[in-house]
Amino acid sequence: MIDFELRGEFIPLIQLLKATNLVQTGGEAQIVVTEGEVKYNGEVDYRKRLKVRRGDIVEFRGEQIKVI
Repeated sequence: MIDFELRGEFIPLIQLLKATNLVQTGGEAQIVVTEGEVKYNGEVDYRKRLKVRRGDIVEFRGEQIKVI
């Protein structure tokens, strides 16, 4: 599990995937989100501009990101 320390109120899902080095570019992040490869709090979520906040869990390719 990756613990990601949030600075501020939220981080967009695409930026979170880039910040944790699970994708290389924003374009790649958009593709994996629209193809349903990302789970947000246990549910597949297709929103590219989703605001991820403290306490949320994002899953992608076998990795879990816990936002703290």
